[in-house]
Amino acid sequence: MGIIKRDAALPRRWARLRFSIIGPLLAAPPEHGELSALLEALAAKPYEHPTTGEVIRFGASTIERWFYAAKDAADPVAALARKVPSHAGRSMAMPAAMAAELEAQYLAHPGWSFQLHHDNLVALARERPALGPIPSYTTTRRFMKHRGWLRHRKKRRLDADTHEARETRSFEVAHVHALWHLDFHDGSRKVLTAGGEWKTPKLLGVLDDRSRLCCHLQWYLDETAETLIHGLAQAIAKRGLPRGLLTDNGAAMVAGETVEGLARLGIVHHTTLPYTPEQNAKQEVFWAQVEGRLLPMLEGEAPLTLPLLNGATQAWVEGEYQRRRHDAIGCAPIDRALADDSVVRPSPSSEDLRRAFRIQTTRAVRRSDATFTVGAVRFELPWRYRTLARVSVRVARWDLSAVDLVDPRSGNHLAVILPLDKEQNADGRRRVVATASPSSSVPAATGIAPHLRRLMADYAATGLPPAYVPKHEPTTSLTDLGDGDDGSDDLDQDLR
Repeated sequence: MGIIKRDAALPRRWARLRFSIIGPLLAAPPEHGELSALLEALAAKPYEHPTTGEVIRFGASTIERWFYAAKDAADPVAALARKVPSHAGRSMAMPAAMAAELEAQYLAHPGWSFQLHHDNLVALARERPALGPIPSYTTTRRFMKHRGWLRHRKKRRLDADTHEARETRSFEVAHVHALWHLDFHDGSRKVLTAGGEWKTPKLLGVLDDRSRLCCHLQWYLDETAETLIHGLAQAIAKRGLPRGLLTDNGAAMVAGETVEGLARLGIVHHTTLPYTPEQNAKQEVFWAQVEGRLLPMLEGEAPLTLPLLNGATQAWVEGEYQRRRHDAIGCAPIDRALADDSVVRPSPSSEDLRRAFRIQTTRAVRRSDATFTVGAVRFELPWRYRTLARVSVRVARWDLSAVDLVDPRSGNHLAVILPLDKEQNADGRRRVVATASPSSSVPAATGIAPHLRRLMADYAATGLPPAYVPKHEPTTSLTDLGDGDDGSDDLDQDLR
């Protein structure tokens, strides 16, 4: 077995793997008596481990449990994620007496590392068993970070691809909104922009596979992930959440914002195989109707502008295409969409859609001013999150006006983070920071630290002389800390 890395993204990887396995069952719910055979078929398939990449298989009973867990869930991906332990994110309890000693030790030595604090705490616990059980290093470090007891460093004074031939077959899913088709189409006519440029518009179309219903149709001037999400979000807001989406492998379709957004919304993302445009043939048929009926009716309009083109397109698709008989299905798309069984889910709010289509990344936080950088833009954390060393944020790379702070374990939204406003910070107002610093009530550090004192005593207990030849100092021995015998006679004898 490979080495499994423990990171915050691991629960999401497992959730997406499980969802990809049972996604077809959710998109086309099996009839009575068919579930067992479908589960056995899924159990017989090999899958790729989300972390190690090795081939793994799952039992039919396991896949069945996943299916029932996500079947009626509002968020099937979250229902399939590994549960976050109830104690996650909490610092383990530490006895009050030991916590007080650790606090005093930190106030006296704020420049010590976590490891050094732990070593000295262990030495104290051995000298004074009444303090309680000895904590582990992980517990000590987590306890100190939870209270913001971070290390304060001293400031310096000086500042050729292969394709296997396969047969071609027409297909159609069994339920409305079980699968949507999404694609871009280059228009045959150019539009005149407000800047005086002639540009070829690109039409984004989203079609339902079962009913051929046009979920959304809009012309744009580019083919980017931002444009794709702008149109897809409108389709979801108008029609609801589908179970699956079929696209090609264009840059906008496989962008991080698109892929992660579909996974968060519980939409299985299918991509066409290389050199097989016929998989999206329903879209090509639809483009033929756009070029054969819509655009010819605009031949007398010159010049053609993008607002006019979009206005005419909306009128045509809702007034004619949706209500006109489709030869492949024998009825109008809107009639079939209303009559057949649907597996659509309610649409999230516009704000939830905006937050879904973002990539999640981790950034280190500057301890001096609680800021972090994304895409050369600095963002300032709210004061209550200032002790975080690293933050998980979701961001759309084309919109850096704000990022979302999320919980790396559960993925829950915590806060909206805005860019750093240096001019506002120039007013001179600053919050008083309750930093841990030595006070008059805490005595200054004196004597040898407990851990070093313990090491010296252990060395003296061995009875061996110091492993060096003294010079410019009285001849002494570490046994002074042991039984009182300084061992100077033995050392002098050895030197002679």
